[in-house]
Amino acid sequence: MNKARILISSIIGVTILLMTTGAMITQLQQFVDAVGTRGLNDRAYAPSVISGDNVYIAWWNGTEGRPDRNIEVFLRASEDSGATFGDKINLSNSTDADSINAEITAEGNGVLVTWWELNATSEEPVARISTDEGQAFGEMIRLSTNGTIGEAEVDEEEEEEEE
Repeated sequence: MNKARILISSIIGVTILLMTTGAMITQLQQFVDAVGTRGLNDRAYAPSVISGDNVYIAWWNGTEGRPDRNIEVFLRASEDSGATFGDKINLSNSTDADSINAEITAEGNGVLVTWWELNATSEEPVARISTDEGQAFGEMIRLSTNGTIGEAEVDEEEEEEEE
């Protein structure tokens, strides 16, 4: 009779364990479905950062599948712990490249946003910096060449000829 009780208790214990594990797996799957996972080109990902009472959110958006999809990096800033946000700022504003994979960091008055500019011939990391809590940003900086986009590049031979 003791063996029968032990067997029934074991069966009940295993059944409860399987039911609990199944429920946890279902809840985990529902969470993943709702939140999603971040992929390199996932348009649903919006990195954010908090510095004091300031909240900064960056994201990239465009029209997938269109030749002129024009994916851009945007930013919105809040100065009241996220209760309200300022206007949307287009940080990339690139007509000849798609701007993706934005990341953001902030400390004090400084805000740094980085992302990748992609076109048919290149993939380039870039950045823009604000020193006034995201109100205005400096020129786009090419991180791979340490120059600003749009900056004239001077040929070394031309420099020597001028001297």
